[in-house]
Amino acid sequence: MGQFKAEKNQNGGEVVIRMVGHIDEDATFNGLTLDGASKITLELEGVSAINSCGIREWIKWVRTAPESAQLVYKKCPKVIVDQINMVSGFLPTNGKVESFFVPYYSDASGSEKMVLFSEGKEFKGQELFPPGEVKDDSGEAMEMDVIEAKYFKFLQK
Repeated sequence: MGQFKAEKNQNGGEVVIRMVGHIDEDATFNGLTLDGASKITLELEGVSAINSCGIREWIKWVRTAPESAQLVYKKCPKVIVDQINMVSGFLPTNGKVESFFVPYYSDASGSEKMVLFSEGKEFKGQELFPPGEVKDDSGEAMEMDVIEAKYFKFLQK
C-alpha cells in the first residue's frame, strides 16, 4: 500500500478527497483541482507515510484552495498530526482538524491501538476530553502513547 492514490468526489462546491499510501516524491496531486470549492474535506486515514518531498508538494497543493474555502482534515493518522505540529503551512489558516488518531499502548500485553478523537467528543477547541478508559482486545488497560504537550500542540493554534 505504499503507492499514493487519491479519489476525488465533488458535489457542487463540496469536494471530498480520500487519500491512501505514501505521500512522497512520486505522489502527484494532478487532477485534484480545488478551485471553485467552498468546502474541501480531506479523508486521511489511509495515509501511511510522508517525506520531505511529499510535504513540499502537499503545501504547494493546499495553497491552490480558494482562501474562502473551508478545509477540513478528517481521520488524521499520527504521520499527518506530526506534520501539522512541525511544518508551518501544512494545515493552512483556513483549515481545521475534525478528527485524528491517538496511539495507545498497553505495557501488560504490549499491544497498540489507534483511538479516533473527534471534534465535539474527545476535543473541543483547545480542550481535550480523552476517553476515561481504553482497553486492548484482551481487556488490558492502555495509556496514551504520546507526549501530550507535543502531540496536541496543533489544538492550541
